[in-house]
Amino acid sequence: MSERQKKRINFITIVMLGISVLVIYMTHRHVPFMMDDLWYSTILSEDVPITSFRDIVQSQIWHYQNWGGRSITHGILQLTLLAGERAADLLNVAVTFLLVRVVCQVAENRNIPAFFAGAALMYGLNANWKMSMFWQAGAANYLYITVVILLFVLAYLQKMPGCSFWIVPVGLAAGWSNENMGPAVWILSLVVIVCMARRKEKVPLWMILGNLSCLVGSILVIVAPGNAVRSAQTPDRDYGILWRLFLRGYAESRAALEYLFPVLLVLLFVLFAGKGVLKIEIGQKNLLLLLCAALSWGAMFLSPHYPDRATFGTMMLLICVILSMAGKIVRKRGDLFVPLWGISIVIWLRGMYFCGEYLALCWGWIR
Repeated sequence: MSERQKKRINFITIVMLGISVLVIYMTHRHVPFMMDDLWYSTILSEDVPITSFRDIVQSQIWHYQNWGGRSITHGILQLTLLAGERAADLLNVAVTFLLVRVVCQVAENRNIPAFFAGAALMYGLNANWKMSMFWQAGAANYLYITVVILLFVLAYLQKMPGCSFWIVPVGLAAGWSNENMGPAVWILSLVVIVCMARRKEKVPLWMILGNLSCLVGSILVIVAPGNAVRSAQTPDRDYGILWRLFLRGYAESRAALEYLFPVLLVLLFVLFAGKGVLKIEIGQKNLLLLLCAALSWGAMFLSPHYPDRATFGTMMLLICVILSMAGKIVRKRGDLFVPLWGISIVIWLRGMYFCGEYLALCWGWIR
């Protein structure tokens, strides 16, 4: 493309990103604190609103013992609830686009159209956009923590400078995120270390420390006493082992063939176009991301409940691969940029439709 065409496309893309920011913020303003948000805005063990960081620490100690091990994600949730709805809405928008930026970094595709495509895919292919990104509890459990998870992944895939200073707390938080993503990214970091050792390369100390901290975090989230309390209340404990296996197999199938199906279709398209037609190598990094996505999906077989919003982290890993392969395709065949950009616009329209429909219902335009 000529420089004039590039500038025109970048201008159009920036305009669409501006529309996205506006629509996303307005949608956040109309989605109130609800359900779990109302409970987590209290000290949990008492019907008293949280007013300080000390109250949040007290709440999370009780939560770890009595309801579940996601202390990091629910700590983030209580911090945003303490900030208030308007501040939380602004934070949510900022973290949304921070996540897109990290995705582009992982995919090594960092231009403006790629940034737009990342945002479009995240909204347009999301199995439950409202509960994973606009519901405050969902945003903390999926949107916010995925930034931390992908930063941890990024350190092992691209060996970012300064990792030794922040890899231990980031690794601990990534492992202590949720029950499927934490162990999945720990295995990814372990595979990277093993591959380096097999190639007789020196494994940096920070990689080992990050891997161990992620393992510790994964163990902490799984062995929390509160998990036993919570799982004791799940309905499938009343069923026999065969029926439970069937239900969990059904949940896994539904996640792949319903919740993740749109993003899998786009992934298969770029893999077919890149690997099948243009003979572009998928690459070791993308294979590791695909392995991590498969593990995060498969790990939910151990859970009695697999809600659609829990596929968010898996979806983001697949989006990293999509953007990476799209970048490789464009670098080899520049004439395919416009068709790929056009596909991202169609997916963006789908995401904006979801938000627009919700706003129209809130404003009474649709009855």
